[in-house]
This record gives sequence, C-alpha cells and structure tokens, in this order.
Amino acid sequence: MTGDSAPPVGLEVPRSLRAQIAAALRGAIVTGQMHPGETYSVPATALRFGVSATPAREAMLDLVKDGLLVAVRNKGFQVPALTEHDLDEITELRVLLEAPTVGRLAGRVGTEDLDRLLELAAQVQRHAEAGDLVQYVEVDRSLHLGLLSLAGNHRLVAMVEQLRDRSRLPGLQALVHQGRLAESAREHLAILSAVNRGDAAVAERLTAAHVRHARGIWAGRTETGAGG
Repeated sequence: MTGDSAPPVGLEVPRSLRAQIAAALRGAIVTGQMHPGETYSVPATALRFGVSATPAREAMLDLVKDGLLVAVRNKGFQVPALTEHDLDEITELRVLLEAPTVGRLAGRVGTEDLDRLLELAAQVQRHAEAGDLVQYVEVDRSLHLGLLSLAGNHRLVAMVEQLRDRSRLPGLQALVHQGRLAESAREHLAILSAVNRGDAAVAERLTAAHVRHARGIWAGRTETGAGG
C-alpha cells in the first residue's frame, strides 16, 4: 500500500464502514504497507475501499486522534515517522505491562473466556496461513487486548492498545514468504496453555518473548536479549 496508487482492500461485515476502514488502515500502517512521507488522500482512500468520501474521511480522522496519521493541509494524511529508539521504547513498555499481567491471570481464566481466546488464536493462525497481514494484525490485537482485559484494569488495556497501534512490523511479509508466520502465530497457543494450567512463570516468560518478537523477527531485524 503506497500512496494513492495502493490496491483495493477487502472489507468485512457487520462492522460499520468507518470502523472497517480504520481497522484496515491501522493494519496497513502497523505492517508497513503505508509509509511515512507518502500522502494518502481521502478521495483515493475512498476509491480504494469502494465507498463514499465520508466514511473514509471519518476513519482517517479517527486515526489522527489515535496518533496513527497526521493531517496535511489541503493534501490528505501521512503516517508519522518513528525512530528505532521510539520502537525500542514501545516494546520495553509493552513487556513491562503485558508479561506480568498475563502471569497474574494464570489459573484464573474461566472456560468460556478461554474458549473465546482460543477461537481468536485459531483465527490468527488462519490469517497467518493465508498471508492476510491486515486481518492477522487486527485479530492478534483483539486476542491480546481480550486476554489483558480479564485482569480488570481498563487503563492498562488502553495503554497497551495505544502502544500496539504505534508498533511497526514490516518483517511480517518476509515471514509469509518464508512460511514462518503461521509458526509464530502458534506462540499464542503456548501462552494460553500456560495460563490455563496455572503456570504463571511460563505464561509471563512466553508473553515477554512473544512481545519482543514484534520488535525482532516480525520487524525484520535481529533480536537481542529476547529471552524465552
């Protein structure tokens, strides 16, 4: 997805057009399919999704509020650039927030919630196998936030959501080509298994390693100190 020449992107129902477009654009930003320095206009975005200008503009403005896009006067929107240091800090914060929270959830997740999370993990797996990066990132987001929400700290979930949306994972496409993305997706099952059997130490360690993968192999760089 590069500038106004980007190809059409599929939508899903029953979510509103505005929400669908925002989710697809967010996934394209996180996976590096939309690039800093490129200008994305409302008319071209509307054409890309096969919708009118209104839901496209609203979705892009929603992403401006979230800090994922910036408005360029009389031109459109751009993806703000992030430095390597920015991304390192995001990963460090995510590990500090997510890993101990998942560890504390070990042995405390009910059957109904676990089944729902396992279904999301299966969806992530299917999207990984199909190479659908936008849906992979979107469902992966739902899985992680859904698990964390069980801890009952809504502010923590909101913070992790913001940090995730500011991550960049350009290495995912390479993992698809190498046939390794589905392998990475299976990490969710190991985390959920540890949570289900009440192994807090393993659940925390696997979550920390999983989050660090987002800064390592999923971002197309060599991992250092990934642990686990």
